[in-house]
Formats: sequence, structure tokens, C-alpha cells
Amino acid sequence: MTGFTKNLLDRVLSRLGFGEPPVIDAAGLQRLYASWCMHVPFDNLRKMIVLNSAETRPMPGMNVADFFENWLKNGSGATCWPMANAFYDLLSALGYDAIRVAASMRDMGIINHGSVKVSFNGLDYLADASLLLNVILPLDHSTFIHNDPVFPVESEPDVASHLVWMLTPPGNDYFTCRIIGDQVGYSLFEDRYEASRERSIFNQRLYARRNYPGELIILWGNTRFSKTAKGVENLELSRDELCNALHRDIGISENLINEWIASGCLDASFEPFSGQPPPAVGGKPPSQR
Repeated sequence: MTGFTKNLLDRVLSRLGFGEPPVIDAAGLQRLYASWCMHVPFDNLRKMIVLNSAETRPMPGMNVADFFENWLKNGSGATCWPMANAFYDLLSALGYDAIRVAASMRDMGIINHGSVKVSFNGLDYLADASLLLNVILPLDHSTFIHNDPVFPVESEPDVASHLVWMLTPPGNDYFTCRIIGDQVGYSLFEDRYEASRERSIFNQRLYARRNYPGELIILWGNTRFSKTAKGVENLELSRDELCNALHRDIGISENLINEWIASGCLDASFEPFSGQPPPAVGGKPPSQR
């Protein structure tokens, strides 16, 4: 049972560039996932608005219809739990054999990330809706290396799970995500998303990411990062420039940006980050060993 009506499913596929549903095979999944990564941003705008509200409000986006109607209207995505849940529901509505999975970002030994696996003839693929990797990752006994200069990613089997290695600004080193849970339910996603009210690097300041062909753009606080094959450029933005970048680079509607500003989130994005820095990653990705 999914949260889709036929009308909503048709509108979502159209926005993703599909005149008809993709074929139910690995190639079809790759086309759908690549389009998702280029059209659905990872951002914390609506989460920040809720957390900055004077009243306790439900966390946004876990309802699939709400997630997609907001994306279609305002251009914003969400953070990992609603992103993964929405992509899982989209895949299920299209007939893919998909499951929700839990993971540990930076291999911290705790469940702090949600993702999606899809199976074809006994082989699992990771289609991570919020890491926006551009490629699905085969989760077998082999090492996978994607040498894209802008969106590099590697995966490898490790003990009874898999490690995914990524490299994105503002960091200069690869960091990891360990896939540690299999076929978890909606309730775990909902519980972990609710728990993130208290502890998450995406609670205080703006974080928004959008993939483009040959370019990755990230807004983190009031800094704009642009990564291309030539390297990474970063630029400190004024308040007006940051709002313009949200609209121009990430694709967020002016109405949602104005709501975000009114809730105090723009001012908060210019405050120093007050959370704990992420733990250092031990080891090197397979390509560097």
C-alpha cells in the first residue's frame, strides 16, 4: 500500500522527465535514480521552519503525499528519513521490489540514516535518495568504484554489511556510511526522524544540496560550495545572495523561502555552528589502498 494516487504518480513521473513508467530492471532503476538525484534536492528548509516554530508541530515530509506535493509546488526535498521513505514509496508504487533500510552515517555505530534497497533476481542495489550519488550501488561481494570527478562514490562488503565511501564539500576526505539494517519498517523511520529534533547537524543552519550535470552545489550556513571537475569553489554570501541562491541554485519557491525567513531561519544560518564536529573517518576507500 503506497501513498500515491494515479494523478500524483503521473505528476511526479512527469516532473522527473518520464512520459511513462521506467522498466522494472536495473537499467530502469538507474534511469529513475539518476533523474531523482538531479531533480530532488536534499535540504532542511521545512525541518528548520518546524524546529523554529513557537509551537510543537509535526515533522514535515514523512507523509508521502505531503512530501511530493511540497516538492512539486515548492521545489524542496527533505532530510534523509522522509527522502528515503518517499523514494521507497515511489519505487513500490511503480512495482519495484524495494525495502527500507537503516544505516550509520560516518559508521558511528548508531542508526542515523535511512536508505533504500532494490532487488532484481537475488541481487540487491542501494538507491540512496538523500546522498544523491547519481549511481545505484550493487551490494554483492565485490568492490564498486565510480570515478566521477564531481560525484565519486565507492562501496565494498565489510563483515555482514556494506560500507559506502563518498567525498563531498566542505570536507577534503572520504567519509563513510555503513548499511547496518535490513527491511526496517516505516515506524523506525518515523521514530528516528522524530528523534532528530534533539540531535542532528541539520537542525540549526541551512543545508541544501542540488546535483547538476558536471556540478554539485551545496549551501551550508551562508557559504555556497560549487564542485566541478576543476575543483571546489566556495563563496560567503550575504542574506540577499543566500536567498537568491536558494531560489536559483536549489530551485526553492519564493513562497517557501519567505516562510523560512519569517521563522528566523535565515538569521540562524548566519550564526556559528554550535554542534559537535563529525568524527574523523579511519581508513581509506578501496581506490586509495
